[in-house]
Amino acid sequence: MRRLAALAALAALAACAPQAASLPSAPVQAGPAIRVKAEPVPRWLPGSAPPVEVGTFSYAGGLHLTSPDTSRLHGLSDLEVLPDGRMVAVSDEGDLVHGRIVLDAKGRLAAVADVTLAPLTDLAGKPLTGSKTDSDSEGLALWPNGDLMISFERRHRIWLYPAAGGPPHAIPFPDAPFPSNEGMEALALDPVTGPDAYIAGREDTRETWTCRLSGGCAPGIRPGQDGQGKLVSARPLPEGRWAFLLRDFNPLAGVTTRLLITDRAGKTLDLLKIARPATEDNFEGVAALPRPDGSIRFYLISDDNFASQQRTLLLAFDWRPRSVR
Repeated sequence: MRRLAALAALAALAACAPQAASLPSAPVQAGPAIRVKAEPVPRWLPGSAPPVEVGTFSYAGGLHLTSPDTSRLHGLSDLEVLPDGRMVAVSDEGDLVHGRIVLDAKGRLAAVADVTLAPLTDLAGKPLTGSKTDSDSEGLALWPNGDLMISFERRHRIWLYPAAGGPPHAIPFPDAPFPSNEGMEALALDPVTGPDAYIAGREDTRETWTCRLSGGCAPGIRPGQDGQGKLVSARPLPEGRWAFLLRDFNPLAGVTTRLLITDRAGKTLDLLKIARPATEDNFEGVAALPRPDGSIRFYLISDDNFASQQRTLLLAFDWRPRSVR
């Protein structure tokens, strides 16, 4: 039994360890458009005995995303989805992915279409195709005017990419001693605080800071209880609430993801836990779409670490607050 447990631990560790991949300098020789295959995935692993779920979250479909055109559709770390279905995601190899969410007749996640993939640029307008130190993009947030804000690890910084195009420029980020590989994973607008406010969240400690484009960052809330995982993504919700994505890894149990709904002060209001026997992977990004009926559609994206044992998954969940049930 000990030998079997040890082998299971090694297999699980291998599944979450980054592995080298062949990364071309450009995703497709002819241009940024790529074909994406979207294979449906179930809520629960085949052959499992899923628990009886009674709660405020319902599964709205899931996809395993692959592309025959590029080896760079991997490592997706965060995403935003607009009400018309347009989506934008960022990879931790410095690529930007645009596409369109396709729903079926019942409103469930069915496909991803019109996908493009291209490298982010540096402050001089040149592609970020160099070292991991410069291209490890992790957090993403979209301003109402279309400007795109992206946070980076290793060489910690936040850059704002203008909607009109052209090189990005640096914007304020927390003055903190971030670890090399556990920096500003979470990045989100903070419209309640102000029209130019945003939060940056540290992965390992779950600390957050409230920053402004006009300058300066101040300490914010720390969501979750001890042992609830690392902070990898965040999104503002109506009525001043927040959605935080927390991730844990255990060699035997695998990855556990928690989608935490809190009030403005960080107090937990609701929780979705994704762990075996559910379909799970290394989820690092969440998008939130409020809907007219008071519910919220969440999209979760996984970072497969460029590892053959992992997958790029896009899952959808609908959350209906108890107050509107």
